[in-house]
Amino acid sequence: MQQFGQITRRMSGWVMLCLALAVAGCSLTDQTPVYRYRLTVEVDTPDGVKTGSSVIEVDTEVAGGYSIPTPGRVTNRVRGEAVTVDLGEGRVLFALLRSEADIDWAGRVMYRLSPQYAGENALRDGYRNMLRHRPERTVPRHFSRADQVNKRSAYPMLVTFRDIDDPTSVEEADPDDLAATFGEGVSLKRITVQITDDPVTSGIGQRLGWLEAHGRDHARLKPSGSRYLDEAQLINLVTPGDFSTELYR
Repeated sequence: MQQFGQITRRMSGWVMLCLALAVAGCSLTDQTPVYRYRLTVEVDTPDGVKTGSSVIEVDTEVAGGYSIPTPGRVTNRVRGEAVTVDLGEGRVLFALLRSEADIDWAGRVMYRLSPQYAGENALRDGYRNMLRHRPERTVPRHFSRADQVNKRSAYPMLVTFRDIDDPTSVEEADPDDLAATFGEGVSLKRITVQITDDPVTSGIGQRLGWLEAHGRDHARLKPSGSRYLDEAQLINLVTPGDFSTELYR
């Protein structure tokens, strides 16, 4: 009985130690404050410049150095919705919360456009610099030379609908050739981001009335016809969540 008690005490000690390590390992740094930025898309048309914007909130969390299984992992929690640009005559361009290559584009773009630092406080210094820079920044076509070589776009993914009431009619819009989708004289002027204190944008569900209901029944907007994701086209991977993070809050 005494031996059983000793074993129990040892086990309790190990449990407490594991809990302490878990708490320490999963603790989050305070170097990454919640921030908001305005994403703006400007399009040249024969009738002048058409503009749409959306305020997006990002809460970045960094796991502790002993976190299991990924110490130091950076997680972005995004709130907001896609940018809507009304081009007239029923034509609407959407800039999604993702890019062609990065489903977490909206959570990374501001930090990627800021100078990168090295050393023990690199993360803190990077965020401080990002938040101090209040003027708007133009999103480049590519983040780096390597991205240019590998054709990885720095832009958010641009889409439209042949029939805005039919989610399966979604199609990509080429940022380098919007005229191919929207007609002669339509071209992308620029995409900008800017730190702001404005409230998070909402209301895209009023334009896309099917968005919430479709998202409850379907993981993606457009069926791929394939059982395997790696065989699907990029447009087949677009989800309701790429238009809004607020559908089910």
